[in-house]
Amino acid sequence: MRFSYTIGGLLSANAVLAAPAPAPVAMPKPMPTPPGIPSASSAKTQLAALTVKAAVDDGTYERDLFPTWDTIEGTCNTREYVLKRDGTNVVVGSDCYPTSGTWTSPYDGGKWTAPSDVDIDHMVPLKNAWISGASAWTTAKREQFANDVTRPQLWAVTDNVNQSKGDKSPDSWKPPLSSFYCTYAESWIAVKSYWGLTITSAEKTALTSMLATC
Repeated sequence: MRFSYTIGGLLSANAVLAAPAPAPVAMPKPMPTPPGIPSASSAKTQLAALTVKAAVDDGTYERDLFPTWDTIEGTCNTREYVLKRDGTNVVVGSDCYPTSGTWTSPYDGGKWTAPSDVDIDHMVPLKNAWISGASAWTTAKREQFANDVTRPQLWAVTDNVNQSKGDKSPDSWKPPLSSFYCTYAESWIAVKSYWGLTITSAEKTALTSMLATC
């Protein structure tokens, strides 16, 4: 029995066999995206390393213990910096306050054109930080935490959604958009991990559940 192959056929077959597999494409994060959001796998590793203990609320928390809205870039304070970073087509005046722009709240999908409708949320609320370790910090360190723009701690969100969250942790409050649970949990964990804050058992359970949506 004879077998015959054409050179072109062999080359074609080899080309198919040698073709590299397409590189995996990372799914884009919902916008806006503050820096430092870990992958789900990294967040799971960080979560496993966090210290689990009961929160300690000694009744001495005051917001003034966390100085906020420092001037951090030119004339921009932290709030103005985040509004400019997380908005679309944002125009600011000489004082850095936005005169126009559009903001989409990742927590609920709300779209706003007036900066007064937008709050800057601390992903890990200041009181939650206080009762999970920050009460032992210096005021200078608490100020750094409250103005942290290098991690996913500060988010431009719908004002009344931020107010409904208050100082609650994920076992007591989650963003209205369930599609944002993954990014919310990744961000919460990243902040707690970097700053060495503790979590409660209920908090860990909630975060684990939210990471399961990734």
